[in-house]
Amino acid sequence: MEIKRTAKKTCKFCEEKKEPSYKNYEELRQFMTERGKIIGRRQTGVCAKHQRILAREIKRARQLALLPYLVA
Repeated sequence: MEIKRTAKKTCKFCEEKKEPSYKNYEELRQFMTERGKIIGRRQTGVCAKHQRILAREIKRARQLALLPYLVA
């Protein structure tokens, strides 16, 4: 029995050397489902540090009505 190993995903923000920002809500939208939920880091490949920042910035954008809380 062989164990399948998938290639590690690299963090998009670490590669580009930038931080997620609530002002760039089009970029934040790709880390959300079509229903408006935040996608976990295992699926997106974002590192733990940037996932925390990403969640905070998505919540900030929601408060400013740049992103929806949920899509019905």
